Formats: sequence, C-alpha cells, structure tokens
Amino acid sequence: MLLQLHPENPNARHLKTIVECLRNGGVIIYPTDTVYGMGCDIFQPKAIERICRIKQIDPKKAHFSFICSDLSHLSDYAKSVDTPVFRMLKKALPGPYTFILPASRQVPKMLKTKRDTVGIRVPDNNICRTIVQELGNPVMSTSLPVEHYVEEYTDPEIIHEKFGKIVDIVVDGGMGGITFSTVIDLTGPEPEVIREGAGSLELIG
Repeated sequence: MLLQLHPENPNARHLKTIVECLRNGGVIIYPTDTVYGMGCDIFQPKAIERICRIKQIDPKKAHFSFICSDLSHLSDYAKSVDTPVFRMLKKALPGPYTFILPASRQVPKMLKTKRDTVGIRVPDNNICRTIVQELGNPVMSTSLPVEHYVEEYTDPEIIHEKFGKIVDIVVDGGMGGITFSTVIDLTGPEPEVIREGAGSLELIG
C-alpha cells in the first residue's frame, strides 16, 4: 500500500492507518530528513524479526536506531545524559544525526547492541515525527534492503514498486535523499564520529 502524506499537514485518516499498522506489528517504509528508512514499532518483536529476515541480518548483530519525535523521551531509552551532552543534542536535533548513547532498561532486549547502547534519531522531518507522536513511542529505523542507495531510491513510487510487496505500507512524503545521517558515539569521554553523513560536524564540536 502506498499512502501519501503531506509534509506540513499529514492526512489524519492516512496517519491513523499507518499507526494502526505499526501497533499491529506491521513494517513500513517512511521518509526522514535523509534517506527513506524501513521500520516498525520498537515493542513489536515479530516485526523486528521480520525486518531482520527482509535484510538477511542477525538481530543480535543489527544496528538499529530509534526515531523519536523530540528529546522528551530521551530519559526513557537512554541512561542519564549529562548537561554538555544534552546541550549538544538540543543544538543538533531535529537534524540528520544519529547519536549513540548508553541504553536504558526500557530499550527492548532485541534492540540493544552488545555494548548495551542505543542509537537515537530525531529527524528534521514532520511526517516521521508525527507518526512517532501518534504512535506514542519510537519507531525502529534501518536502511532499505539494498546494497547502495542510488537516485531511484529517492522516489517513493519506485520504492513502492520495488519493496511494496515485502512491507505493509510505503509512506509517500515526497522525494528523499541518498545521504545517510551522521553517526556520533557519545558513550566515551569524547564524541566520536562513526560515520560522516548529512549532518555538519561543526554542531558537535
């Protein structure tokens, strides 16, 4: 199913369909402020397993991140964040960054890495943030099941043609990008850039 959502004013009926799909263990493809991502409700283990099968990855080795609507749920999923780190997050988010933080107990076991960390993402994209708001908890985020993002994967209609049969809903939020988020590890004494992507590094200096 391909459902169109207006970036500024998402259609309430379509939004309800997407949220119900997630609550029922569905898998969706949706826009972010970088590339189109694939995800599900973080509290639906069967949906997480399904995504791992689609991507042919071992759940224990996967690196999924959480899409949050804002920083208000940060303390739910990440262990105590000190003031300088919180300031950095506040400055950079919403934006094209994934911040790796120590995971709290509320992070489902399946989604914790071996290092007991979690990747937190607050994209500068109204559609995915609204979906998360309506759902009431984060959406798990991973890349599409492709080797490389190329120009055609910026078009939701082509994405639907290619992947519509293996997911429940493709959310059409307009053209996407092909550059990933910048990944920054905040679990050590100093911020460490794991992957340089769309986000400017000046914000975390």
